[in-house]
Amino acid sequence: MNDFLRTPNWFPVLGAHTFITMFMKLAPDEIAALAAGEESGEAAEKAIARLKPIMQSIPGHCFVSTDVCAPVDTERYELKRGAVYSARSAWQWLARSKKVQQAARDGFVTTVCIRPFRRMSSPREFRLFIKDRKLAAASQYHLIRHFRRLEGVKDQYWKLLDDFVNSISGNLQLKDVVMDVYVTRSRKVMIIDLNEFGLPTDPLLLKSWNINWYDVPEPKLKLMPPPFRISGEVKVSF
Repeated sequence: MNDFLRTPNWFPVLGAHTFITMFMKLAPDEIAALAAGEESGEAAEKAIARLKPIMQSIPGHCFVSTDVCAPVDTERYELKRGAVYSARSAWQWLARSKKVQQAARDGFVTTVCIRPFRRMSSPREFRLFIKDRKLAAASQYHLIRHFRRLEGVKDQYWKLLDDFVNSISGNLQLKDVVMDVYVTRSRKVMIIDLNEFGLPTDPLLLKSWNINWYDVPEPKLKLMPPPFRISGEVKVSF
């Protein structure tokens, strides 16, 4: 993994285009506790105590992740999109995440990242595929269903996302990168995360990494297709 993909490393140059974020460097024993999934114990309690004043400085709920991944594979993320209020709850869900555990075991976790929780509208989250510092394609991020409201404005969204990538291209230390973003109601593009260009990153609606990224077929902003109806006589046999 390229070090620029770690949130504490890209934040100094791209922080103006993301959410306010605070960082807590983890000690080796705290990283080991996350790798082992320890929700309590000496190292866990030390981390919780250090995390508490940081979270208390943020009004309302927080979203807590590590420098390389968030606990998106936990029940808390599924039910509440990862919103946590207390330091103990934040550590608990980090420790329960198999994704976080594995990243810690692999030596990729060094920091806990804390930002105010923001409820984001699923239709306005996108994954951007940046090739040679240019936007090659984009995909609807949540593949849960077709969002009809996106169809009429997809060209506007593409231009907004393309203009955004052009505006920050000089701050990208990687020529090829995948960027997850959120578009606010005021049409400001906010960076959520950076990922590797290629596996294990999911290409979502681009479906495969084995395509010509210099000539992606139109439309370059890929959306979930609308449902279709089957007309005429339908016979079903078992």
